[in-house]
Amino acid sequence: MEVQKILSTFAFAMRQITDIQELRRLQMDILDSVHAFCQAHGLCYFLSSGTLIGAVRHGGYIPWDDDVDIYMPRKDYERFLNEYTDDKSIYRVINPSSEPHYYYTFAKVVDKRTRMVETETQGYEIGVYIDVFPVDYVSDDPEERRRVFKKKKLLYKIRRCKISVSNPLQSRLAYFAYKHWPVTVKQLERKIRKLIVLAEPTHTVCNMTEAGPGLKGCFPAEDIASAVDISFEGRTYKTMAGYKDYLEHTYGDYMQLPPLEQRVTHKFEAYWL
Repeated sequence: MEVQKILSTFAFAMRQITDIQELRRLQMDILDSVHAFCQAHGLCYFLSSGTLIGAVRHGGYIPWDDDVDIYMPRKDYERFLNEYTDDKSIYRVINPSSEPHYYYTFAKVVDKRTRMVETETQGYEIGVYIDVFPVDYVSDDPEERRRVFKKKKLLYKIRRCKISVSNPLQSRLAYFAYKHWPVTVKQLERKIRKLIVLAEPTHTVCNMTEAGPGLKGCFPAEDIASAVDISFEGRTYKTMAGYKDYLEHTYGDYMQLPPLEQRVTHKFEAYWL
């Protein structure tokens, strides 16, 4: 209902993007800008997740996919958040640590000329985007990793509830903390950062954001020691040198197509302003 109110309010000023190819072109243009910036400033990034599977298995987007994901080592991620600009001033990076009403726990680079309508971001305007995830060192001890993952999951649920109380929580402890723990979103961000950002390197890394693939997504740090070129939709980008190892750790047999019922396109609603 709230989404419909948003649409009816702004419909007169917006043109809907209904063609997935148009959406993808916008995402690719953002990716081109990020790639150029990283190349010019010596920053490391990697195509990741479904985007990387698409590059390896299909030479581009997974046919039913409609988003772009990249990883950055933590030090490059932090620099990118602080330094990124684009020559045309049509893109901006959203930093979850500095925008208290931003729902997600990872960065996005958005096209300011557009709007996405998403349940999670009601009340926070966001454009067509690509996702940028930090990769952090994690303990080499599986038991310690499990302890940290359990704690960070709870902290992320509390953060989510503080930002979007309409989003149901599957945790009584998180709801109790949300109601009675006098902590701000920024304070939560600092607690989460203290938990997941290790001071010393280990032999294992992971996407530790809320959208991370969980314990199965941990993989050897040597996989991201360097970058290689990879083709995606006829253009050349970067990914980690150990991308096959990363994909096997995270997805198993990533060259195998999923069952038909799992080949689902995200239900996006995107608009030109």
